[in-house]
Amino acid sequence: MSQYELVATLDDLPEGGLLGVETTRGERICLANAAGEILAVSNVCTHQEFAMAIGTLHPDCIIECAWHGTRFDLRTGAVRLGPATEPLPTYDVRVNGQDILVGPRRS
Repeated sequence: MSQYELVATLDDLPEGGLLGVETTRGERICLANAAGEILAVSNVCTHQEFAMAIGTLHPDCIIECAWHGTRFDLRTGAVRLGPATEPLPTYDVRVNGQDILVGPRRS
């Protein structure tokens, strides 16, 4: 059984877009299309548990939480601007044709 799960298609996630999805395991994931690179992080801000998919995607692969402005690096999950102090979990992603598949949590 594959560790990767189909969660969306490229049509669901235009360039510069964010999309909240949930895996069959109940993991809430925020997908981001940063200049054609598909990235996945937890859809739950580590500061106040707000949905990251409602936030802003910056051109430098930074996602900003809409609630208190915390910024995270989409590639590593690292906090780039507080108030959050804990990194955002990241996930492996594969694109197969038009399908976006999310795999295991990396961090």
